[in-house]
Amino acid sequence: MTVREITVLGHQALHQPTKRVREVTEDIRTLVADMFDTMEAAEGVGLAANQVGVRLRIFVYDCPVPDGPNARGVVINPTLERLGTPSPLDEEEDGEGCLSVPGEYFPLARHPRARVTGTDLEGSPVVIEGEGLLARCLQHETDHLDGTVYVDRLMGPIKAQARQAALERGWADRLVKKWNPATTKAEDV
Repeated sequence: MTVREITVLGHQALHQPTKRVREVTEDIRTLVADMFDTMEAAEGVGLAANQVGVRLRIFVYDCPVPDGPNARGVVINPTLERLGTPSPLDEEEDGEGCLSVPGEYFPLARHPRARVTGTDLEGSPVVIEGEGLLARCLQHETDHLDGTVYVDRLMGPIKAQARQAALERGWADRLVKKWNPATTKAEDV
């Protein structure tokens, strides 16, 4: 398998909704295997297909859960259900990062539980429900597939901090396009 390059904030594949997978082909199986290898090499807990430049509705995850083995799998054409009410933002506890925003972590309140439904590589239905970090992962990866990077959800001074970090990292020209999506043209990958 192959470790693929991870797209960075501003890459247009991250900022457009992905397309449904109609059929699992050998190319899709190879993509998923590569996504697992890429996620592992980057020490991530989840990775969406558009994070490797492919605008298809697929994500993989390998997320620690309390008192058990990691939750690990692939979801094709996921649908997300956010469960519960987000608690007020706790800047110490609600830190979130992203392989496409490398080296940066910002607090973001998420729903405490989440459920994702979709299919696996064999076309069998899958349902993943989690809380805590797994719930955050499910919401984060599904957001990616909808064309939303977690920094897009930040508010107030935290959003300003993210913009400053983007300036310092040379991503500012990319952010202008994302934060004004009307200027971004979709590109099929």
